[in-house]
Amino acid sequence: MFHRLILALVCTISLFATTAYAAQLMPTPAPPIIGAKSYLVLDSQTGHEIASLNPDAALAPASLTKLMTTYVVFMALSQGQIQLEDQVTISEKAWRTEGSRMFIEVGTRVSVQDLLFGMIVQSGNDASVALAEHIAGNESVFAEMMNQYAATLGMRASHFMNATGLPAEGHTTTARDLATLARALVQQFPDYYEWHAMKEFTFNGIKQDNRNRLLWRDASVDGLKTGHTEEAGYCLVASAKRDGMRIVSVVLGTSSDKARSDGTQALINYGFRFFETRLLFKAGEEVTTARIWKSANESSRLGVLDDLYITVRRGAYDQLESTLDIPAIVEAPIAAGQPVAELRIRLGEEELLTTPLRALDDNPTGSLWQRTRDSVSLWFE
Repeated sequence: MFHRLILALVCTISLFATTAYAAQLMPTPAPPIIGAKSYLVLDSQTGHEIASLNPDAALAPASLTKLMTTYVVFMALSQGQIQLEDQVTISEKAWRTEGSRMFIEVGTRVSVQDLLFGMIVQSGNDASVALAEHIAGNESVFAEMMNQYAATLGMRASHFMNATGLPAEGHTTTARDLATLARALVQQFPDYYEWHAMKEFTFNGIKQDNRNRLLWRDASVDGLKTGHTEEAGYCLVASAKRDGMRIVSVVLGTSSDKARSDGTQALINYGFRFFETRLLFKAGEEVTTARIWKSANESSRLGVLDDLYITVRRGAYDQLESTLDIPAIVEAPIAAGQPVAELRIRLGEEELLTTPLRALDDNPTGSLWQRTRDSVSLWFE
């Protein structure tokens, strides 16, 4: 319904909501209470916030830090700076690192891939330090890289002091920043991301299970990372995909392993039950056309350059309203990708999405005759 009606837009407004839309929608209950210091649940594709509690509170992330470490390693792999087959010589510092371990031994050589598995699945602090040293020379320089990449991703409230998440003054992040990081891992590194669904990994004859219990409980869950220290409490960043919709959940500061798993499961179920994500327009799909004056072609096709999705409450999709604003006079030349109009999507009084519609093709300046003809026509506009 949405596609058919929006394509019929000519200049300004297309309304396809009934005045009684509110009465037709199922009420959306408040999200579950889970006993966390902070949490955030959002749609991975659109970034739409589904539920939150103190999402901008600066807290210690514990081993959730390893998501940032993982991101830096994945970037190094994608840029060809390191290879999965590289053999890393294990330093005494890495070997002696306290906390959770994959049990690497000093002086041995371990592949980058095995160290990644040891960090992602076994939450090995020793593996994290070994990878940091391999990429940056030492852990402190690697932490600088972590902070630089965090800034690039827009994680404005995060500061990392190490690659492991061991307690350190000033080592903090937020649920919002961790959700941003989780989305980046999913979207930028889909092949590597799959490793977060591994339930176990064996190294040096020692098998360890992934601490994310939801991997066993919910088949739709395929990541990401647990964390725990006395200061941070029990934390979990999880992601699940059902029927093409992916939800990211960040839960910080619960009281137990069970509480973080049960709380995360409740939030994920809430998101899928009461919200849905739909594709509005495909990249390059014509949404409408605009009259272009003094041009080689009288009109230009308008659309979006990337697939455009929207997240709404279940049952609300057919109640959306669209407004398309096109300037009264648009003159050539028009370059492909140039913004020409603005599309607004609303639900009642709430504006859900605003995005430019761009020219899908070049439309150069017309001939002398075309320019003269349109100049005369514009006198009467």
